[in-house]
Amino acid sequence: MTVLITGAAGGLGRAFAVACARRGWNMLLTDLNARGLETIARGLTSRYAVRILTYPCNLTTAEDVDALFRFAFERGLHFDMLFNVAGIDFEGGFAERDAESVTSIVRLNVEATLRVTHRALAAREPGAPFYIVFVSSLASFYPMPLKATYAASKSFLREFAVALREELAPEGVRVLTLCPGGLMTTQQALSAIAAQGFWGGATTNRLETVTQRTITRVLRGRALYVPGVVNRTIRFFGALVPKRLIARAVFARWQGAQKQWLTV
Repeated sequence: MTVLITGAAGGLGRAFAVACARRGWNMLLTDLNARGLETIARGLTSRYAVRILTYPCNLTTAEDVDALFRFAFERGLHFDMLFNVAGIDFEGGFAERDAESVTSIVRLNVEATLRVTHRALAAREPGAPFYIVFVSSLASFYPMPLKATYAASKSFLREFAVALREELAPEGVRVLTLCPGGLMTTQQALSAIAAQGFWGGATTNRLETVTQRTITRVLRGRALYVPGVVNRTIRFFGALVPKRLIARAVFARWQGAQKQWLTV
């Protein structure tokens, strides 16, 4: 099995790399953080009998993505699995952010993900099953004031994945969408979880558990994974409530919490 992981230098991407290495899978890891890629590749190859290549890349530029796949082609790589992990968010209200930071969310979370997925499908192992994991979010199910662009970008990925799954099923392509709540990936994420008090902790799941179960589910052909009983319960009951009311409740809750973690 040869796997391509974007956003692999830290957080969820790094956790997926560890999970794949434990299964003995070879990988091409990409991220903007070249030093982080080298560190994880060195650590994993010292512990597991796997081949790991790294390629620092800005996925928001077509030229860099072309270079990434040219790098793979020149080394004879054909992929069996793709983890679309790379993504960004900026905290704060839409009008409070500069236009560049807001649009950059769409460029990476949506445009870059589509570009990489399109290229990876062309570079898959001929005649073999192919697996794609899109990292969306629990936020993708709801309108999210103060995280409006991020939530909308993740909603796009979730809807796109459902359609792509049906479109490519006859070709042996299996697509799973991962919609986690909180994940302890960065110091900012930890601050955000802490600022939400009880609900922050209740909706947070361990990285190792999420990655292992995601891989198991995509191999079994599952379409959607929402980690955690609390998160699945929120999703179920949230579907019964008008979105306008959800948006109002989210805004009321996040206003205070966001002020708290932005000042940490």
